[in-house]
Amino acid sequence: MTGQPSHLYGTPTAPRVAVRGEAHLEVDPDLARIGITVTARGTDRGDTLSDLTRRNTAALDLIRSYGDVVERLETGTLAITPQLTERGRRERVRAYYGHVRTTAELTDFTALGELTTRLAQLDLTSVDGPWWALRPDSSVHRAARRTAVHDAVRRAREYAEALDATLVALVELSDSSLNAPVSADYGPYGAVSTEGLDGAEPPDAIHLQPGRQIVTAQVEAHFVMTPPRL
Repeated sequence: MTGQPSHLYGTPTAPRVAVRGEAHLEVDPDLARIGITVTARGTDRGDTLSDLTRRNTAALDLIRSYGDVVERLETGTLAITPQLTERGRRERVRAYYGHVRTTAELTDFTALGELTTRLAQLDLTSVDGPWWALRPDSSVHRAARRTAVHDAVRRAREYAEALDATLVALVELSDSSLNAPVSADYGPYGAVSTEGLDGAEPPDAIHLQPGRQIVTAQVEAHFVMTPPRL
């Protein structure tokens, strides 16, 4: 029967102390995503497709007019669906329904509120979100890992000092978990939709408060310390 590695349990002359270091950082987001859905419905398939194309082009042109503020613009889904009559055995189409779903990612949150308001003024256009996020390469992730390591060292040193001992060496350090950032506000986000506001006074831009992001990190550290004075 093989023996366990010494770093798992330590020895009387080289006791081991195992600790977990944690970090919880709350920061402002880097990005905001919104979803834009334009729809069209009519009894003629060609007219429905034409209306959908026109409305989608208007939404995309408006989004692109914000230039570098828009970091990413992607079309998600496109659908044209015939709607059949509820009665009768024949496949009789009574209307056509179409929609295009687009996602926009912005870095300027003041422009985000203005753009959201202007999009909501377009015919048969709905806007939902925002979803706040950090960039994958954000320095906050690195800061969380460093903070977790520092916390582990601090805890280990406190345990050693409580035994009138000192830390000698680090024998193992492992990353327990690094969770994706979540919003500090867990409330639901609503959607803004309109069927056209022609002739109405343009509303003020919607003020959107960025949702704080919580980034957590955990590490497990194993140290060797001097023999304690018991």
